[in-house]
Amino acid sequence: MSATTIRRMIKPVTKHAAGRLAGSLLALAALMAPADAASRASRAKRAAGAAATVAVDYGINLAGLPIGTARLAGSFDRDRYLMDVSAVLTGLVGAITGGKGSARASGSFAAAPQPGAFAIATQTASSGIAVRMALAHGNVVQAEITPPLVDMQDRVPVTASNKRGIIDPVSALLMPTQGRGEPLDPENCNRTLPVFDGATRFNVVLSYAETRPVQKPGYAGPVLVCNARYQAVAGHRPDRPGVKFMEENREMSVWLAPVEGTRVLIPLRISVLTTIGTNIIEATRWSQGGNAGTTGTAGAAGTSVAQASLPGQ
Repeated sequence: MSATTIRRMIKPVTKHAAGRLAGSLLALAALMAPADAASRASRAKRAAGAAATVAVDYGINLAGLPIGTARLAGSFDRDRYLMDVSAVLTGLVGAITGGKGSARASGSFAAAPQPGAFAIATQTASSGIAVRMALAHGNVVQAEITPPLVDMQDRVPVTASNKRGIIDPVSALLMPTQGRGEPLDPENCNRTLPVFDGATRFNVVLSYAETRPVQKPGYAGPVLVCNARYQAVAGHRPDRPGVKFMEENREMSVWLAPVEGTRVLIPLRISVLTTIGTNIIEATRWSQGGNAGTTGTAGAAGTSVAQASLPGQ
């Protein structure tokens, strides 16, 4: 396979698969701080005794070729969560692009996640981008993009209403149980994720397809298979072929697995058809227990997250 062919592969991988459905597997953010030192100590003590943790390693494949790895590490303390995600392109793809990034989101959850902070940082050999957002009750209260987006006249404007009632891409990977509260209730598939990544607003519409048994290192049991649809809302360029392709795409799905000791599900597998083949992000190892939020590549991401706070926070 030539280097030119590989370059053609990179754009749909990062923009369509990871960026749209996986919640961009590449991001940074800071935890919202407690109001005072006393509450911080109390919350830390409770987390040490009650938090459930999970760590999942993923392989990233495009058209049957391995092109990268990713890792998700989450900590869940009652109705609060912290999720770190990191990804890196490897092999020839990685050598050409230098593509890598990391992610963090935190907040609370009930029927849906209520993020408090989110940011995204990605890097290639030639450029990088960072987005940081602070949120309250599902509404964006502060955001910045570095470097600023280029003003494209054909881009659908993002209005103030587009920044209300949303979740960030990393929090979109966290799906609390619905309906009767049973992890494998098909109703847990039937939901719409209103995602805003700091630049674009879009919906991921999920619907139940089937329940199937899965066996992976560290996980053996049934998973929910949900069909997925992409709906552009704002911030996109509607005449771009990639946007039209994704809006018409019927070959997208996500497998959801329950996290033991919690009432949440997270992706075990994400599959998205692109113009050059199917992009699959699939778990290679699943583990629970221990301090998952500070292990592996996701934990490394957390080191730089501490410096991702917005001005005035």
